[in-house]
Amino acid sequence: MADGGGHLGYLGVTRSLSGRLWRQRPADADLARRHQLEHGLSEPLARAIAARGVTDGANFLNPTLKALFPDPSSFADMDRAAAILVDALEARRRVVVFADYDVDGASSAALIVRWFRAMGLELSIYVPDRMTEGYGPSPAAFRRLKDEGAELVVTVDCGAAAHDALACAAEIGLPVVVIDHHLMRPGEVAGVAALVNPNRPDCTSGQGHLAAAGVAFVLLAALNREARKRGLGPEPDIRTWLDLAAMGAVCDVTQLVGFNRALTAQGLRVMSAWANPGLKALMEVAKASGPASAFHVGFLLGPRINAGGRIGRSDLGARLLSTDDPEEAAALAGELDALNASRKQVEAEVQEAAVRHIERESNQADAPCLVVAEDGWHPGVIGIVAGRLRERYRKPVVVIGVDRAADVGKGSGRSQPGVNLGRAVQAAYEEGLLLSGGGHAMAAGLSVRPDTIPELRAFLCERMAAEAEVAAAEDALEIDALVTTRGADRGLWNDFQRLAPFGSGNPEPTFAVADARIERPMALRGGHVRVTLTDGSGGKLKAVAWRAEDTETGRRLLQEGGAVHVAGRLKPDDWQGRESVELEIEDVADPRVR
Repeated sequence: MADGGGHLGYLGVTRSLSGRLWRQRPADADLARRHQLEHGLSEPLARAIAARGVTDGANFLNPTLKALFPDPSSFADMDRAAAILVDALEARRRVVVFADYDVDGASSAALIVRWFRAMGLELSIYVPDRMTEGYGPSPAAFRRLKDEGAELVVTVDCGAAAHDALACAAEIGLPVVVIDHHLMRPGEVAGVAALVNPNRPDCTSGQGHLAAAGVAFVLLAALNREARKRGLGPEPDIRTWLDLAAMGAVCDVTQLVGFNRALTAQGLRVMSAWANPGLKALMEVAKASGPASAFHVGFLLGPRINAGGRIGRSDLGARLLSTDDPEEAAALAGELDALNASRKQVEAEVQEAAVRHIERESNQADAPCLVVAEDGWHPGVIGIVAGRLRERYRKPVVVIGVDRAADVGKGSGRSQPGVNLGRAVQAAYEEGLLLSGGGHAMAAGLSVRPDTIPELRAFLCERMAAEAEVAAAEDALEIDALVTTRGADRGLWNDFQRLAPFGSGNPEPTFAVADARIERPMALRGGHVRVTLTDGSGGKLKAVAWRAEDTETGRRLLQEGGAVHVAGRLKPDDWQGRESVELEIEDVADPRVR
C-alpha cells in the first residue's frame, strides 16, 4: 500500500479520460487514528471509515438491530396505523395493499402481506399498471377497489402526495393508511386514516433515509407490539423477513447508515439462507449462488423484479416476494427473467438512439443539460437510459419517450451531484412548460406536450447552467487508496469488506493503480473491455471496463502497452476456485497529462 496524494490531484490527475479530477477521499486524520487504535484496523481501512464520516466505529463495523432499532412510536402516526391495522385483523376486514411497481414497493407489500398471513388473514395486492395508470394511487383505482369490496387500503412506497386520490377515498368512505418515504411539503397530511412517513415534516423519528420497506419493517414491530397488547399472539418473528427490508434499502439506493445499515447488513445475512421462495427462484434463473450481497440485490435480483413494472405485468414482483409456493415462485421468476432480457434489449435500443441524437446535434454536446426525445421510446426504460447517459456524459440528462397518439411525452431525468434537477423541473412546471413534473436533486420525472420539448430543453439548460458549470469543475473521482497489482489481492478485498454493505452514504472503495501497463486487451460482446494490468511490483491484475468500448477510456484500454493510471473497484474472482480478485475499471488517466 502506498500514498499517492498530490497538490493538483491524486497521482497528479487533474483531467482523466472521462474528464474528471482525481482526489483522495478526504478524511479526518485524528478520527482515522482513533478507529485504527480502537478497532485494530489497518491504516488504509481506518482512513476509509473516517472518510465516510463514521464516528461510531463499533456500530458501523458491527451494526445490530438491538443497538440501532428506532422506537416505532417516534414515527408520526405509527401507533395509529398499527391500531387501525390490528382492528382490521380482529374484524377480518378485507384489506388491500396498494404498492408501487418497483422493488421497494414489492418488498414493502410482501412484508405486510406476510405479517397478516402469519396472523391468519390473507390480503390482496394491487399494483397500478405503469403504462395505463401511471405512478401511485388514483381516484379511479380507489373507486375500483371500493366497488370490489375493499374495506381498508394500505399504500406502500406511494400515496403521500396522492392528494386527489386520498380526497376521493374520503368521499367514498374508503379508509387509507399510507406507508411511504418520499419527500412531503408542510400541510400535505390530510384526509387519511394514518400517514406514516419519516419524511413528513412533523415526523421526529430521524429516519428519513429509510426506504419504504424499512418503514414497513418498523411498522411490523409496531403491529407485533399492538397485537401483544391485545393478547393476539403468537406474534411472528419479523426478523425472518429482514431480507425483504434489505431488498428495498439497496434497490431504492437509500443511504446505508445507522439503523438502515443494520437493517441491510442483517437482511443480507437472512437472505443468504435463501428461505424466501421468490428470491431463491430468482437466484436460480440468474444462475447465481453464494451468500447474498448488495451486488446480488442491486444487479441480479432487483432488475428482474423491476422488469415486471417496466415492461410487463406490474404485480409480478410483489406476488413473487409474497408467495410461499415454490412452484408459483419458479413460474414467476421465469417470467420476470424473460421480461428482464426483453427490457435489456429495449434499453439498449433506446440508449443507442439517444447517443446518436446527442452526438449528431452539435448544440447538445456542450450543453449544460442533455434533453433527448423520440417517438415510441418505452417509458419503462427511459430512467435507466438517463442514468447510463449521465454516467457517460457527466451532466444532467432527461430522456423523453413521445406518444403521438396521446400527444404527450413522458420523461425521466438523472442529475450530477451539485445540480438540482428536481428544482429545475419544478420551475419548468410552474412556468407552464410541463403537464406534470417533480422529483428531487438527483432524479425527476415529467410529462410534456411534444411541441414544447425544444422550449423545455432551452429552459432547463438556462436554469441549470450555473450549477452545471460549478459541478463540472468539481466533478471528481475520489480514491480510497493506492495499490500495486501484487497488493491488490483477496486479503485486501476481505479487509475492506468490513465496510460492506455498500451503497449511498457508504460508497464501495475505489483503488488506484499507478503507471500500469496494459496487456492482452480484448473487446467483449456488449461493448465491454477486458485487460491485464502489470506494474513494477511484479503482479498481474485482471481488469474489466463495462460498456466502455466506444468511450475514450475504452479506446485507450484497447491499446496495448504504455503506462496509464487506472482507478476502480475490486471484485472477487472465484472462477475455477482461484479465490482471486479483478478490478472493475471506473476511470483511466494518462500520466503525461496534468
